[in-house]
Amino acid sequence: MNSPDVAQSVVVHPFFDEETSTITYVVFGQGDSKCAVIDPVLNYDPRSGRTSTASADKVIDFVRTRKLSVQWLLETHAHADHLSAAPYLKQHLGGTIAIGEAIRVVQRTFRDVFNLDSTFHLDGSQFDHLFHADQAFQVGSLRMRALHVPGHTPADMAYMIEDADGTPQAVFVGDTLFMPDVGSARCDFPGGDARALYRSVRKLLSFPATTRLFMCHDYPPEGRAPKWETTVAEQRAANIHLHDGVDESDFVAMRQSRDGTLVMPTLILPAIQVNICAGQLPAPESNGVAYLKIPVNAL
Repeated sequence: MNSPDVAQSVVVHPFFDEETSTITYVVFGQGDSKCAVIDPVLNYDPRSGRTSTASADKVIDFVRTRKLSVQWLLETHAHADHLSAAPYLKQHLGGTIAIGEAIRVVQRTFRDVFNLDSTFHLDGSQFDHLFHADQAFQVGSLRMRALHVPGHTPADMAYMIEDADGTPQAVFVGDTLFMPDVGSARCDFPGGDARALYRSVRKLLSFPATTRLFMCHDYPPEGRAPKWETTVAEQRAANIHLHDGVDESDFVAMRQSRDGTLVMPTLILPAIQVNICAGQLPAPESNGVAYLKIPVNAL
């Protein structure tokens, strides 16, 4: 497995959820008590409609064992492949749930898909904090920056740890890139844009060659164990979709052709519906049961 250390002063602890191939990270400075949790997973069984906190409980156990205090619960985007456990973690550990301000665009798009009523606000107020592009923030002693990297969705963010002089040290890239032998994220969800994704990736790959990149997912080819850490240099040399020399038009043509062959993620309808609400499940109805809406022939 990958080393947990990005640099001497930074600790990154990954949690790989096998069901959704998602990596959740706990990030903190060595010797700090404050930490951030990135992309936490609430387990959901679409066959039974049951949720489970098994993945989130591992994060809670780690945070409590290390005697950490959660400062931020960071979402890279409104995920289509898993439900967010951010509200559950906030209930047990505290922290500020945050995402990029362009989540408002995603909310407007899916308000119509799910025919949500006037009580659903389109201002992102379901989240505790909305980052604007390039906003700086702290996680304990760590200097971090929220980068807007649209393409997979209009609201995708990457979270960068930087040195005192602003030099990138590590970036949590969300669904912009996968490991070099897997390539890039799809762009065919409502609001997706392959040209925007190409430009977002080139922005990330303009960072110094040694900058470490942490993936949100890994879908390893047969025979390879899951991995989630790579570098700018490795991506520029070997990413099967976006290595140096691939121009924008070629990438867009490839991405559009490939996306046309992909089935929708198993959890897209429950996941998006919950995640545009900052991970909050619908309010229970008069019988005490919460219900999700499944639009028919709408996607």
